[in-house]
Amino acid sequence: MQASAVVRCKGEDSPNQLSAQGTLIVAKASKTKQTSSRPKRQNLVYAQSGGVTSVINASACGVVETARQHKDRIGKVLAGRNGILGVLKEELIDTSKESARDIAKLRQTPSGAFGSCRYKLKSVEENRREYERLIEVFAAHNVGYFLYNGGGDSQDTAHKVSQLGKSLGYPITCIGIPKTVDNDLPVTDTCPGFGSVAKYVAVATREAALDVASMCETSTKVFVLEVMGRHAGWIAAAGGLAGEKAGDPPHIILLPEVPFDKKRFLAKVKETVDNVGYCVVVVSEGAAYPDGTFVAEAGGKDAFGHAQLGGVAPTIANMVKDALGYKYHWAVADYLQRAARHIASNTDVEQAYAVGRAAVQFALAGKNAVMPTIVRKSDKPYRWTIGEVPLSRVANVERKMPKSYIRKDGFGITAQARRYLEPLIGGEAYPTYRGGLPDYVALKNVLLPKKLDAFEP
Repeated sequence: MQASAVVRCKGEDSPNQLSAQGTLIVAKASKTKQTSSRPKRQNLVYAQSGGVTSVINASACGVVETARQHKDRIGKVLAGRNGILGVLKEELIDTSKESARDIAKLRQTPSGAFGSCRYKLKSVEENRREYERLIEVFAAHNVGYFLYNGGGDSQDTAHKVSQLGKSLGYPITCIGIPKTVDNDLPVTDTCPGFGSVAKYVAVATREAALDVASMCETSTKVFVLEVMGRHAGWIAAAGGLAGEKAGDPPHIILLPEVPFDKKRFLAKVKETVDNVGYCVVVVSEGAAYPDGTFVAEAGGKDAFGHAQLGGVAPTIANMVKDALGYKYHWAVADYLQRAARHIASNTDVEQAYAVGRAAVQFALAGKNAVMPTIVRKSDKPYRWTIGEVPLSRVANVERKMPKSYIRKDGFGITAQARRYLEPLIGGEAYPTYRGGLPDYVALKNVLLPKKLDAFEP
């Protein structure tokens, strides 16, 4: 019997009625006869989404290596080229063409090995055809498992696909895999990708501060480092780890959670230069005025509908120059902070791999619409384990810095924040080197032959 899925509109009484959009015949997509029962071996699709990190490939490594250990249940591991766009376009990478050695090297390779994208699926009501297309592609390639590696928007997508698969008559197991340098997913203790960015920012802050301290007598008085973090200041807060005692740099941390007060800020800069001789500032790109306007809003929106931000570091530095006349330097960490695999946190690498492995294990255990989480068991020694949370609880939810982590004056972090952050940057996981440079892998990324008509998202 041919398996089919009927697209239904609101108000329909029978699944046998044709909707205004017609009937989606899953069997037509696969061009094979199927029964309504799930085949013993089905393929798995993995995709990367949003801004990549230095350890997202470690999650990919965890997925592929774990799936290869279950060949009785999982056929091929396919990867969407450029994330969900590759699935929609039926551009599926066949990872079986990659050697075990190259897959293992993903663990030490930054960026997204299969390509990522900033593309947010609209609601089912707004664009049902894209969700139907996903099911068509899954059916055409005997896909029973969909693992989506990303942040809050990506977890929302995985949740929607898991729900729609049932309504269209093609059950698909969807597991979200956490990833975001911003560390703003709820429930999980931390997000893979954050620990390494935190380590990079803390190291960069300490090293730059030493430079400024050595030059401040006759040259630079103020250094401003801009880091990522639109609404949550976790990355900027990590810069606070650079200092070990009161008065150590960074002297000022500007967080999105604390409304920016220009007058108070400039007074703090002057006080610091007067007392210490120089001032180091770490500022989140999402620093904003009390009315919510970003200090460096450039106008326009990105692909997810978020405000496009400009350079807050030069904006802040010019404020200092205009008001106080100090010579300054500024830097924008930008892609460097999230691509710096050479100085990744070992804790972060291990956790990234673990959530990839757990995602496959969850899928095989029959779990659906869930995301593996990091559960902290203790601070010192730092112990953690893997938990889980329904995707409905993490989709499009942003976790900000708690007030207890922010110093009373709003310009630094508390001891409680330090206890939380320090274990996440722990340990080194240096990549192997060849010719003086990190030996990163470039996969073949061989695409499967297409079975469906072309589709443009």
